Amino acid sequence: MSNPVISSDKVHGTSVYNPAGQKLGSIDDLVIDKRSGVVRYAALEFGGFLGIGTDRYPLPWSMLTYDTELDGYVVPIDQVALDKAPHYDAQAERPDYSDDYGRKVYDYYGVAWQ
Repeated sequence: MSNPVISSDKVHGTSVYNPAGQKLGSIDDLVIDKRSGVVRYAALEFGGFLGIGTDRYPLPWSMLTYDTELDGYVVPIDQVALDKAPHYDAQAERPDYSDDYGRKVYDYYGVAWQ
């Protein structure tokens, strides 16, 4: 069995795919709850060209499943739903990831808030 843990620097830049195997983007950042140590979000870098004009889409960490064949994460979301998902401009200030913001993100994806 392979090691069940991964360092955050190995997650950064990992590709994210939809269930059809189409690349949606890559992981830009992880957001970790300071008190519990639980990873709450993976910020998906998506859009733009050569890193310009890209947006960040916080995905509940529990939605991501690692696929060894793709060497990346798979999320059960299609392009249309991702286009409408909560996101922020990479050049803008990051959201504060408050509980209210978290509930909004988790509700959008139909995931129970932790």
